[in-house]
Amino acid sequence: MIRRQQFLEVKKVSLAYLKKAGIVLTPQESDQIEIADFGLNRLEEIGLQLFVYMNTERCCAKELVLLPGQTCPQHLHPPVNGILGKEETFRCRYGTVYLYVPGPKTEHPHASPPAGREKYYTVWHEIVLNPGEQYTIYPNTPHWFQAGPEGAIVSEFSTKSTDEHDIFIDPAIDRVPKIAD
Repeated sequence: MIRRQQFLEVKKVSLAYLKKAGIVLTPQESDQIEIADFGLNRLEEIGLQLFVYMNTERCCAKELVLLPGQTCPQHLHPPVNGILGKEETFRCRYGTVYLYVPGPKTEHPHASPPAGREKYYTVWHEIVLNPGEQYTIYPNTPHWFQAGPEGAIVSEFSTKSTDEHDIFIDPAIDRVPKIAD
């Protein structure tokens, strides 16, 4: 659970990152930024800030903001109601993103899992995304990602997003953000 004060501070920082990347949100859009601490209360190291432009039955567009070294935990997008899980393309807009997917293990990865949660990170094929580079993640593919030392902005283009159905490897994760006063 995240405290309202922390929510407001991280939202302000996220808007500053978006501005650095030249991404403009209207005031109404700025109010809709989601801060996800995944229920672990370690937002600076395990979390994700996001804004959803649109999410229809066929497609979705989002901006993902990662603080320096912040990790989005390993998860996958399973089939939902007989429909394939989400297919998503990540395009780096600012900073560096270290994305991990199934494949040959990278010998000396740039990222490391958050302390105490290492056993929940099982895919180690590293894809490094710098501004202008992109990578597509297919349905039901385990993946996780972490920002480099300057933080990162990633534009996500995908099929319909059903984040509430994402399967996280770490059983302690709660995908739906909760804010306390």
